Amino acid sequence: MAKVEAPKGGGFKGAPDSVALILFFVFWYAGNMKYNEYNTASLAAVGGKFAGMTMIVATLQLAVCGIYAVAMWILNLNPVKVFGLQLPTKQNVPKLSSADVVKTVPLGFCSAAAHACTVFALGGDPLFGQIVKSGEPVMAAIINTIVYNKPPSFPKIMCLPIIVGGVAFASLKKGDDGSYALKFDQTALVFGMLANTFAAFKGGENKKLMSDKGIAERFGGVGNQFAVTQILAFFMCIPVMFGTEGAMFSSFTEKLTTDRSLQLNLFLSGVCFYLYNELATMTLKVTGPVTASVANTAKRVIVMVYMAAVTGKSLTEEQKIGAGVAICGVLLYSIIDDLLPKKKTKVS
Repeated sequence: MAKVEAPKGGGFKGAPDSVALILFFVFWYAGNMKYNEYNTASLAAVGGKFAGMTMIVATLQLAVCGIYAVAMWILNLNPVKVFGLQLPTKQNVPKLSSADVVKTVPLGFCSAAAHACTVFALGGDPLFGQIVKSGEPVMAAIINTIVYNKPPSFPKIMCLPIIVGGVAFASLKKGDDGSYALKFDQTALVFGMLANTFAAFKGGENKKLMSDKGIAERFGGVGNQFAVTQILAFFMCIPVMFGTEGAMFSSFTEKLTTDRSLQLNLFLSGVCFYLYNELATMTLKVTGPVTASVANTAKRVIVMVYMAAVTGKSLTEEQKIGAGVAICGVLLYSIIDDLLPKKKTKVS
């Protein structure tokens, strides 16, 4: 994590990077919780998953992200490190070449697809959508192994079924005859799995892109890299939006101009989406895509509890047990390589 330069004269120097990293994780979680709340409210305001405006909502959330990014460039200031009790940093316009932008396109595409699919999944069922999204660590491990040749350790691989199994158990419902059945929304299942796939590719492409020291230097920091990615994602979503839901765009604009609640929730969902994802991107610098995906699993359990409270739904015993198992799996995944003795290499 880049260190913040302390002001001259013995002023506030900011929190240590280790403390800041913990706070970035906390606000990453909190931002995601609020995003889910505002996203659910936005989709409800346009009529839900059957209204045919989900892609419009997803695209305009990215539009808010783009406006936020441009505003930071105009003000030459990025306040995100304030969440880690560190000083804001300057946010200059990145000095990218056309070739640099082309190299960023795959990451922008994966970001656009992951975001849109997630909105569809959460629009189908906010709680079950989170359950399906919990499978992201498994998909990340598979894709990083096959595509990027960066597999996790075998002990960590053995922890992944614990995490997914715990959250999967939380989705079970006990019937009157005492047997268990899995209740799921088809939209949440299909788009949640697609979101997992694109999110796994996004993590790999993000690390691949920023491993190029030249382009990383020209971006001028993670904040600029994320800003450019979201702007690219927005422009990529526009043709998809008009191609799939163009007929409903006039109805949406009519709702948007007359519904203050929709205006507020759409704006706040976009801002929260940008902030929590920028914080997540910052943690990727030191944790890697698979570890971040596992952190996502724990986050989804917390978000499930929060959304259950927001929607007024009480957690069943199965959900409580499943959440506990998943969180224990995340903890085990995080420390298992340190608990097991490392193999010593023989010197010939």
